[in-house]
Amino acid sequence: MKVYNTLTKKKEEFVPLVPGKVSMYVCGPTVYNFIHIGNARPMIVFDTVRRYMEHKGYEVNYVSNFTDVDDKIIAKAIEEGVSAQEISERYIAECKKDMAAMNVLPATTHPLATMEIGGMIEMISTLIEKGFAYDVNGTVYFRTRKFDEYGKLSHKNLDDLRAGNRSLLVSGEDQKEDPLDFVLWKPKKEGEPAWESPWSAGRPGWHIECSVMSKKYLGEEIDIHAGGEDLVFPHHENEIAQSECCNGKDFAKYWLHNAFLNIDNRKMSKSLGNFFTVREIGEKYDLQVLRFFMLSAHYRSPLNFSADLMEASKTSLERIITAVDNLKFLVGNAEDKELSLEEKESLTQAAAFETKFDEAMDDDFNTADAISAIFEMVKYVNTNISGENSKSFIQTVLDKMVNLCDVLGIIVDKKEEILAEDIEKMIEDRQAARKAKDFKKADEIRDALLAKGIVLEDTREGVKWKKA
Repeated sequence: MKVYNTLTKKKEEFVPLVPGKVSMYVCGPTVYNFIHIGNARPMIVFDTVRRYMEHKGYEVNYVSNFTDVDDKIIAKAIEEGVSAQEISERYIAECKKDMAAMNVLPATTHPLATMEIGGMIEMISTLIEKGFAYDVNGTVYFRTRKFDEYGKLSHKNLDDLRAGNRSLLVSGEDQKEDPLDFVLWKPKKEGEPAWESPWSAGRPGWHIECSVMSKKYLGEEIDIHAGGEDLVFPHHENEIAQSECCNGKDFAKYWLHNAFLNIDNRKMSKSLGNFFTVREIGEKYDLQVLRFFMLSAHYRSPLNFSADLMEASKTSLERIITAVDNLKFLVGNAEDKELSLEEKESLTQAAAFETKFDEAMDDDFNTADAISAIFEMVKYVNTNISGENSKSFIQTVLDKMVNLCDVLGIIVDKKEEILAEDIEKMIEDRQAARKAKDFKKADEIRDALLAKGIVLEDTREGVKWKKA
């Protein structure tokens, strides 16, 4: 299995630190709102990497954090007049719903930054003791010039970076020794959540959080660290610096980064009005379609999101689901008899699709080519299998196809049709729950309908529904 390592800028043979085991850390979202489809790409991509590793027989310890203390969370809390904890807890719960709808497996551990403050204070103290960090009036900075390998991940030249940041050194306004020194701990401002530390009552910088959570749940050295390419610099670069200076060991062996997601060939942004949350997409499509769309391109290729491409993904996914559904129907009606000679030969052909799938995934997780192998199998199913075949033969092909789709996290069960009167009854129950202020039950009914492909829309005229 070869993986592209951002650190070395080349594909390398994957060899884990411990045979048969993989330690993997993926930077998770900052939880101040519903996750957007840009957040969804690394979630889906690296969930698929994990699934494939497990398919290959590895035991994967998969850690993905929630950043639950941040300027944006605090701003949202002030805006709503609630605590930062209430905001983060609300959107962690919503994020987990979206992840489940995209069939993203729960991580082995989902650590919260606020629960690991003690470890952060400990790591910062070690960095100060070793001379890699310094305290100025309660703010602790990391000395980038002390780490000789700073810039090795982003392949940026430190002198060029400093030259471009000299404007940051304004007398009396910036207390840093160097413009590229970054914050490890900052004193609290009025109304912000804070924790006691040897330097000030305050909170950690963003970069130190992931270093500490990775170390606690995976160890000082890990196999894979992953995230979006926007995190390469400065976040991952800074993680390497503080982790390696603290622990005296290489931090991560392989660095994997997914490329950006554009919307109609433009960068996604609220100002352009092309900003979509996963929840909004889920009102138009089954989120399995979004997953399929995300995997239809190689994870290191920029991906363009558009209504046309989503429709094409929906059609493609339906082709696979229909083929699987036809196999299930044939299995239910097939004769239980011995495999014929032709069927045995045909199974060799079916096994070739599995080999092609594995070869694609072994080549830096090329999901686009892996999906092509599944479509070759769909064509094979549609042209070679009928009610004349034995139950054993059809079941074997069905199992192979479902297994390959499962490795990609693609659910191939056809959703049950739901009658209009049943939908109306569930809407009535939801309205009654809302009237009784049982919002948990109301949300559960809405989610149950969404799982059946029914989207609700609350309007002034009442609740309207449509099929996704």
